[in-house]
Amino acid sequence: MNKGTGAGTGPTAAAAAAAAQKQKTMMQRVETDIANIVDNFTQLVNVARVNDPPVRNSQESFMMEMRAARMVQAADSLLKLVSELKQTAIFSGFASLNDHVEQRTTEFNQQAERTDRMLARIGEEAAASLKELESHYYSSAQRTHDTA
Repeated sequence: MNKGTGAGTGPTAAAAAAAAQKQKTMMQRVETDIANIVDNFTQLVNVARVNDPPVRNSQESFMMEMRAARMVQAADSLLKLVSELKQTAIFSGFASLNDHVEQRTTEFNQQAERTDRMLARIGEEAAASLKELESHYYSSAQRTHDTA
């Protein structure tokens, strides 16, 4: 798994650049949606003033409905953004968890290989020691004396 060792290279740098671009885009969406809500609310309050001519009141009513609908759209956009942020947090959490699991698996595999080499070395040393002990036993005076 190539993590990229140089600055500005590899998958890590690309992921960081993509994350920075996504964060910038989301911040622009937040600023736009909040500005829309504030602007429409301000216009809604300005239009809500009571006037005498009935035609003007119906126009104002239509403007109020239009501004309220725009506020709802902006609020809905913010809710979708929050949902997207939650999903991103969840999935990026899984990605980092998967990276950690892969790292630990690699470490355990390396430890298993070291253990296997150590056990093989111990087995060879034990076989050599046993062979040496056998040769001493078979060439010893005690053995020749016991068999007679």
